[in-house]
Amino acid sequence: MSTTGQIIRCKAAVAWEAGKPLVMEEVEVAPPQKHEVRIKILFTSLCHTDVYFWEAKGQTPLFPRIFGHEAGGIVESVGEGVTDLQPGDHVLPIFTGECGDCPHCHSEESNMCDLLRINTERGGMIHDGESRFSINGKPIHHFLGTSTFSEYTVVHSGQVAKINPDAPLDKVCIVSCGLSTGLGATLNVAKPRKGQSVAIFGLGAVGLAAAEGARIAGASRIIGVDLNSQRFAQAKEFGVTEFVNPRDHGKPVQQVIAEMTNGGVDRSVECTGSVQAMIQAFECVHDGWGVAVLVGVPSKDDAFETHPMNFLNERTLKGTFFGNYKPKTDIPGVVEKYMNKELELEKFITHTVPFSEINKAFDYMLKGESIRCIITMGA
Repeated sequence: MSTTGQIIRCKAAVAWEAGKPLVMEEVEVAPPQKHEVRIKILFTSLCHTDVYFWEAKGQTPLFPRIFGHEAGGIVESVGEGVTDLQPGDHVLPIFTGECGDCPHCHSEESNMCDLLRINTERGGMIHDGESRFSINGKPIHHFLGTSTFSEYTVVHSGQVAKINPDAPLDKVCIVSCGLSTGLGATLNVAKPRKGQSVAIFGLGAVGLAAAEGARIAGASRIIGVDLNSQRFAQAKEFGVTEFVNPRDHGKPVQQVIAEMTNGGVDRSVECTGSVQAMIQAFECVHDGWGVAVLVGVPSKDDAFETHPMNFLNERTLKGTFFGNYKPKTDIPGVVEKYMNKELELEKFITHTVPFSEINKAFDYMLKGESIRCIITMGA
């Protein structure tokens, strides 16, 4: 392309301060360096992780910053050493990566790449620690190595999944984070068999994706557990068959579920980050074969407490990161599930806004009105 090797000037939504509305700015985006690609972002969406770090309530603030990590786009140019991607490829940038060389990448069981594992505190690129974004010579920090709230961004090639060019980017962009996290937690880790029962703790975007995984797997009963009863009607679209609000019962929710299911569910997936919900999700699975999977991220000082007999009675507790999907190897296959009509994405997309109105996406999420809001970059 004519812009190869040159600085690109484009629009980006910059967070100058914690919790303050993003500001549309003209930024300069440097060419990709070694093992990097520059991507023209066409569609992006807002994830709760963006909001959490934008609010900067629980971590070291790093501003000014360009957030965004769920997106779809087209490769504009590639840096030195990039052989598996070329200009024109349709891609999803991913917040975590796959270098292909470390023990985790060589393992069939792990997706936790040593080099490119998620790092929320890094504001520059791995190659040289520098930012590829600037305004009037002043660097703007990256976020998760993706920074998709910009019309162009630079990403390490190990964090870029090449996908089917026929896949609609305004739909499959949501595959690059929350959806795959929940879907994979069920399909890859809990692995319910057809006809089994599954409990989903937390019916936000990730929990609904976990429910979608249970639906695809052929679960006979999908029990949604949430403190917000207003989420229950919507969750039916994702295959949830029954609902439990712990506040409606005078006994522990694990006891309620055990009574509903003749001793416990076959599988459970916890998507809240509440350590109490994690304990409940584990203790509600059936002895002998029950498997509980933890997805939600707990608070720093949380401690998981349960009686060792729960393990000795042959219950299994597992954790997962990004649904155990390897970004480059596996995410193209998730896109194919959508193309083959196995996976339904449209029902996750509740709102669409033009890039110029990106702050509306934050409003929708903060009010609890959206599952996913698509932001159209060219608008």
